Amino acid sequence: MDLNSTWFFLIGVLFIGYAILDGFDFGVGVIYLFTKHEDDKRIMLNAIGPVWDGNEVWLITGGGALFAAFPVVYATVFSAFYIALMLLLAALIFRAVSFEFRGKVNSNSWKKIWDFAFGIGSLLPAVLFGLAFGNILRGIPIDSQGSFTGSFIGLLNPYSILVGVLSLGLFIMHGANYMTLKSEGDLQKRFSVISSRFWILVVLLYIIATFLTLFEAGFLFDGIMNSFLFWILFVLLLASILYQPVALKANKYFIAFLSSSVTILSMISLAAFSLFPRFVPSNIDLNFSLTIYNSSSTPRTLTAMLIIALIGMPIVIGYSIFIYRVFKGKVIISKESY
Repeated sequence: MDLNSTWFFLIGVLFIGYAILDGFDFGVGVIYLFTKHEDDKRIMLNAIGPVWDGNEVWLITGGGALFAAFPVVYATVFSAFYIALMLLLAALIFRAVSFEFRGKVNSNSWKKIWDFAFGIGSLLPAVLFGLAFGNILRGIPIDSQGSFTGSFIGLLNPYSILVGVLSLGLFIMHGANYMTLKSEGDLQKRFSVISSRFWILVVLLYIIATFLTLFEAGFLFDGIMNSFLFWILFVLLLASILYQPVALKANKYFIAFLSSSVTILSMISLAAFSLFPRFVPSNIDLNFSLTIYNSSSTPRTLTAMLIIALIGMPIVIGYSIFIYRVFKGKVIISKESY
């Protein structure tokens, strides 16, 4: 692996970490949108309250790494998805403040406003991330100068919308699995049922999306089946997604959560492996695609950033492990709770 490939891998690790960790936050938030009982809502809020902001560190770090290592990709993608990113930022901001503002006034209507903000602030990112990823997989209109030449409306194509819905379903399933670890009794059983139902949806949507990818982005399949790494990731995906309902039925909730985490990891890894060495394909001409070589910073910058990453990433990982160890176990509601 050269420096460019190493940075492609490291950025992939950061975004996969974000998808797994903040993914269950989004899933819990979407389920919360349709939850009626106040006690259940408080359990859900306090299940993710101590960890959601730490989870978003992975997104900030990933974005920063992308800017430093592949500035052309950063500029082009942010130009292409500008409106979507503004919607995403607004959703994340309202989602963040809803935690703190909800309990400031003892009023049902006040709580409903922030409940809605929390729910929509979770639903929109879950869909928008999938929508953006779907567009990257099929390619976006990039000209020979590496500039985006399309429009926001053009990004709302059936394939990308399907990937957005798949992303939403996957995060809801993952969030329900996380809540089985944080709840007890009937509520725990309800989350298990939600996870099982969305598991069916995720499997169906993934099969349909994979089939459509053959027509929308057939270049992703060029030569990948000859790679041993592809088959490792494929077996990992198959094993994790098939074992999840088995784990739920056996009340092995941590294994179910681990399975959905591995499912997210292997799905994104397979897509990234199919893209490599392209970062953002061009649907005008594949030769105009942004790759890890024509869009990267200088070798000196990549080297300096690699040293910083090797120091910083273990800190982020260690911090995350520490937080989850401190707040492990079932949610207990107290006066200090949300």
